[in-house]
Amino acid sequence: MSIRTTSPLTRRLPALAGISAMLLPALALAQDTPVPDKGDTAWLLTCAAIVIFMTLPGLALFYGGLVRSKNVLSVLMQCLLVFSLVAVLWALYGYSFAFTENGPYFGGLDRLWARGLDTTALAATFTKGVYVPELAFFVFQGAFACITCALIVGAFAERIKFSAVLVFTAIWFTFAYTPMAHMVWFFPGPDAFTDNDAVAGVLARSGFLFAKGALDFAGGTVVHINAAIAGLVGAYVIGKRVGYGREALKPHNLTLTMIGASILWVGWFGFNAGSALEAGSVASLAFVHTFRATAAAVLSWSAAEWIGKGKPSMLGAASGAVAGLVAITPAAGFVGILGGIAIGLAAGVCCLWGVTGLKRLLGADDALDVFGVHGIGGILGALLTGVFAAPALGGAGIWDYVTETALPDYSIAGQVWIQAQGVLTTIVVSGVVALVAFTLIKATIGLRVPEEAEREGLDIASHGESAYS
Repeated sequence: MSIRTTSPLTRRLPALAGISAMLLPALALAQDTPVPDKGDTAWLLTCAAIVIFMTLPGLALFYGGLVRSKNVLSVLMQCLLVFSLVAVLWALYGYSFAFTENGPYFGGLDRLWARGLDTTALAATFTKGVYVPELAFFVFQGAFACITCALIVGAFAERIKFSAVLVFTAIWFTFAYTPMAHMVWFFPGPDAFTDNDAVAGVLARSGFLFAKGALDFAGGTVVHINAAIAGLVGAYVIGKRVGYGREALKPHNLTLTMIGASILWVGWFGFNAGSALEAGSVASLAFVHTFRATAAAVLSWSAAEWIGKGKPSMLGAASGAVAGLVAITPAAGFVGILGGIAIGLAAGVCCLWGVTGLKRLLGADDALDVFGVHGIGGILGALLTGVFAAPALGGAGIWDYVTETALPDYSIAGQVWIQAQGVLTTIVVSGVVALVAFTLIKATIGLRVPEEAEREGLDIASHGESAYS
């Protein structure tokens, strides 16, 4: 059987490409027909499965416990249907727009309607000449797209129309998620870096932020900041929940939230370690960071809450875990062990401020603190990646695919500035697309349920069911 190879599109490696996050497909440059590595393939498929598990049921249960009992099914339905919608759109056009060559901001049509996605197609990893089945890469990246869109619903939970959620998801996924994935993670692959003369041409064919050298191992910008900004815009446009600021709108079941957070933590090993694409040392590094940085964030959030409020809370500890997971995501394959712990410790404290002091300053009813955790955690992680990726601080530095060694010079200030550009680009793209989408929906089918439906609860009003008898 002849094997058609597709060349690496990628997650993110720096300007002269660092071990970043993920490679993609197009024509392979290798002379010999490559054979997919079975270990890498098994690893990637396993990671894709647990990323799906972290969304369903992980994120669904985490969010479900945080809302009031009359809105549990509503949030679960939103997670399930958003996931399913994006999974289909990913196959129809999303993957092609994100991970095929076209321009710096948007992919092309090579994989439109899943054309060419068969058992012979290959996707490159981070090692020259090493490939996995493109179908494995496709489903792994698809799981990322699904959870990103599902994250958004927490910001405007308990008052949005179900139909509005689905329409918004389709628009935002198309015009915010896919271009951000392309800008940050797409490049023609390590085999394209044949010599120094080829570098400029390869970067010209790469995504906008990839070419700039922005580091995002597993989705600090593409996933977390992207989703958080969309959610914050939605919270402003849709407005505050009935009774917000006057009534106690407390989580109804922190046991569910704890279970959901625990599933998210386990699933995040696939999220981060799977982004290495290969079952090797970089995957091991990302795995360890997901283990230690998260634990550090739980401790720092709980300690800060204990000092500030006199008692550490279950809600705080669970939120701290998610904050640590978010913050280490962009850094997981780039920073050393101590750098990862430092990022986790900082994330716990900063995200606690994000859901308290900053939330009050912003004045938006971000119901489940999507911006406070995913936005602040993502921004913090993206910027600190530029600091702790420095070899002097135990990081991997910037990988040169021509010489297959780390570049000799690393500027912390310079890389932090590049990271900041990635953050700002994400904020602008996601914010503008979300604002346009919400405005169009508000003017057509409407965004918000009637007040009486909100008081009754969306479980009954929108779905005719109740979570508890």
